[in-house]
Amino acid sequence: MNVINEFLSLEEFKSVIFKKNAVNVSDAVLKRVIESFDFLKQFSENKIIYGVNTGFGPMAQYRIKDEDRIQLQYNLIRSHSSGTGKPLNETFVKSAILARLNTLSLGNSGVHPSVIHLMKEFINRDITPLIFEHGGVGASGDLVQLAHLALTLIGEGEVFYKGERRATKEVFEIEKLQPIQVEIREGLALMNGTSVMTGIGIVNHYNAEKLLDWSLQFSCAINEIVKAYDDHLSSELNNTKLHKGQQDVAERMRNHLADSKLIRKRAEHLYTGENKETVFTEKVQEYYSLRCVPQILGPVLDTINNVGEILENEINSANDNPIIDVKNKHVYHGGNFHGDYISLEMDKLKLVITKLTMLAERQLNYLLNSKINEILPPFVNLGTLGFNFGMQGVQFTATSTTAENQMLSNSMYVHSIPNNNDNQDIVSMGTNAAVITGKVIENAFEVLAIELITIVQAIDYLGYKNEISSATKKIYDDIRVIIPEFKEDQVMYPFVQKVKDYLINN
Repeated sequence: MNVINEFLSLEEFKSVIFKKNAVNVSDAVLKRVIESFDFLKQFSENKIIYGVNTGFGPMAQYRIKDEDRIQLQYNLIRSHSSGTGKPLNETFVKSAILARLNTLSLGNSGVHPSVIHLMKEFINRDITPLIFEHGGVGASGDLVQLAHLALTLIGEGEVFYKGERRATKEVFEIEKLQPIQVEIREGLALMNGTSVMTGIGIVNHYNAEKLLDWSLQFSCAINEIVKAYDDHLSSELNNTKLHKGQQDVAERMRNHLADSKLIRKRAEHLYTGENKETVFTEKVQEYYSLRCVPQILGPVLDTINNVGEILENEINSANDNPIIDVKNKHVYHGGNFHGDYISLEMDKLKLVITKLTMLAERQLNYLLNSKINEILPPFVNLGTLGFNFGMQGVQFTATSTTAENQMLSNSMYVHSIPNNNDNQDIVSMGTNAAVITGKVIENAFEVLAIELITIVQAIDYLGYKNEISSATKKIYDDIRVIIPEFKEDQVMYPFVQKVKDYLINN
């Protein structure tokens, strides 16, 4: 059980989302939240506080009567529950709730403690609010998407519960839950923030780490298939370039290939004896997609690590407006809800995952093109050439999906459109950036699934299954349970989906 207390690490966060660890809230957090709530209630009695006794956005110039202040919060939530498009998947939403729970637990928001309690129950009981993909511009944070979260917390709207989409009110009755207590600024505090883009971002980060690991392992396997020389993976070569990511990728590849019987040492084959060939029968060095893996995946690894640091900072930051400072007895108005940090990191992440996808597509093409690999039949066709097709059909899917990633990798961060009567005159588009990055990542899993099927077919054609490294053999054995060696043509899409699921879930 993870206890929300002072600082929630990215790993602790992920253990809740992906390992279904329960969440508890420490007494220190509850005390801090109550102190913040009590202070704001007293402080706002005779002062103008945005969103407490004023309108919102460009209508902040209008004072709200004391008797209308609670209704104001309901009006805000209901009017902004206006998202459209596909519902966000349940993992994205659960991650968003945890991100919002953690930031509100810092005691800088002045919310009633019932908000903390109910969000914790949503996570622990797998109650997932209906939140749509479209709606947020990422400047007052994820205003529209978080309104849908707030809508369910006041007992309205819809949630996903035990596989069904149901009215929130019905689920509350089943689970014996009560809506939050709206007192001062609960609506605004829930809605002003970056928690949806950040929550999606953390799921994207988790999957990006998996993709990097798979891409690295598949790159190793292809180097085995072609009996590559090992010097392009050596510490001596890679340490002459001072990028940690490159050095780490090369080290991980060396560890993966440590017991391979196929990887060769250049000194034993090209540096011995006197060679008088004028045209070398063996390649002196491999194509870039095989030889430059540390240089290509190194920046991917560095970027993923940097994205993780920003995400961890964001979930442990106060990101609404205004900010409640109990210690100094003051309320600060500003723009911590602005999502530029996350928007930029999501753009970076989708860019490097697109490059990873491009690497996989080129490696796939290398295996399928007999004219360049010179050791495998066209399309790694284990059947009758001309009569059977091998992996020819699925290459189209891999190429098409890679092309889509290249298009989707265009920046959202620089696509600000002013709105809200120009009050929000420059925005982050962070939620869109996070959602699109999620699509890029899903596409990448599809391309890698096709590459992996091709790799195991190539291993069988060459009879290498007892010579590959133990790490490659583990993957080979797992995939052969899903899709046995085939020579005759078969419908491929169910197998591609099963291998994709394997990559996502392992």
